[in-house]
Amino acid sequence: MRHSLMPLALAVVFLMGLLVARPVQAQDSLRGRESLRERIDTFVRAEQKRLGVTGLAVGVVSHGRVVLAKGYGFANLEHQVPVGTDTLFQSGSVGKMFTATALMLQVEAGRVSLSDSVTKYFPDAPATWRPITVRHLLTHTSGIKDLEGLLDERKDYSEQEFAEFIYQLPLEFPAGLRWNYSNSGYVLLGILVNRVAGMTYQEVLGRQVFKPAGMKTARGISEAEVIPNRAAGYQLVGGVVKNQSWVSPSLNTTGDGSLYFSLKDMLAWDEAVEKRAVLSRGSWKEMLSPAKLNSGAPWPYGFGWEVLERNGQPLHQHTGAWQGFRTAYARFLGDELSIVVLANMDKSNPTLFVEGIAAIVNPALAVPPLAPIPDTEPQVTAFLTELLEKTRQGAWEASMFAYVPDWYVAEAGPLFQSILQQLGPAGPLVLAKRETKGDDRIYTYLVQFGAATWRYRVGLTTDNRVTLFTLQVN
Repeated sequence: MRHSLMPLALAVVFLMGLLVARPVQAQDSLRGRESLRERIDTFVRAEQKRLGVTGLAVGVVSHGRVVLAKGYGFANLEHQVPVGTDTLFQSGSVGKMFTATALMLQVEAGRVSLSDSVTKYFPDAPATWRPITVRHLLTHTSGIKDLEGLLDERKDYSEQEFAEFIYQLPLEFPAGLRWNYSNSGYVLLGILVNRVAGMTYQEVLGRQVFKPAGMKTARGISEAEVIPNRAAGYQLVGGVVKNQSWVSPSLNTTGDGSLYFSLKDMLAWDEAVEKRAVLSRGSWKEMLSPAKLNSGAPWPYGFGWEVLERNGQPLHQHTGAWQGFRTAYARFLGDELSIVVLANMDKSNPTLFVEGIAAIVNPALAVPPLAPIPDTEPQVTAFLTELLEKTRQGAWEASMFAYVPDWYVAEAGPLFQSILQQLGPAGPLVLAKRETKGDDRIYTYLVQFGAATWRYRVGLTTDNRVTLFTLQVN
């Protein structure tokens, strides 16, 4: 009898322990989430004040739970309307992931193939476009020049006029040779969807993407319609907040990022992405795989997504900017962490909020500080030291550069020359980072000018021509 009673007594004690332990564990978990929410909230408020951001909405999802979903500041300054989780912000280029989704729905329906030449859908395009495929448009490897800053923003363009404008742009390189961000490609993708889907690009998104994803208020931009909870976009001009510049309605219908969505919409989208909803898993794999250049080298961009790494784990993200709005959406897959930041001030930098929040959630996600690393290519350092001195002397020549905009040598050269002449003599270059993107090598150095340390970053082709040149305070 004693042997039979002992297990029963232990079982009673064990069950009582569970009844006590579970609420304690739940309370500890709740306290932990509340503490994390408070730390993030404190950080966001401080950054908003430091950066002078008019209004923003911030969402943080950790391990499937919404840790924070909150608005800060004003959606409309003139009427003093606060930002809420229903406030609609312009998407900017975060909208490209939705254009890519709309396109992949056409692929799944058999209307489009990723390997199709774009001339199948744009038969009046130049003959030089025949090697360009739909995949090249999605991955920014088409070679078609970016139309940003070239359009007349006050003119209304028809769909055909947009296409014809892009036809006139020069090809910057053969399709698949390199990667170069091109809004032109995504404008064309929006038109392509219009031509094959039997409905407009925005109707495809509304019916086949936003509705199944639970994005209840996401929609295309319209100047004419009365849209509840629409935020105003602002720009900083000479230190004074002004309303965003007006553009023609047609510029807010294109596939490069012309959407409205709220924080609630983006949190619903994040859940859909996590579940691999809307598209097949095969399509999602295509969307989130790095582009392959002709050489076979990868470039960390999929279809409307940057596909990067942080702390040895995948980081999928995109940012956007348009008409006084700035947006950022990042998914740190190893930590099951998603962050959405939507702002309505052109000088705001949502990425700073994303990086700060990620570091609060897990300090290992912080961007590593630059520090000296072994320099195994002293010949490159000598070459880039000479380049820096040539820049100071105003001795840039077009032959030194590759795949840079036409205006770059004539306009950027004098600007960097002026900066270097004001800074005075440079100290030795100290290598802090070396990375490979596609076929390019990118070097980041720390260089001393007096008491200040600057970052000097240069990208080089295989034949040592410059594709990237930046200089900024560390």
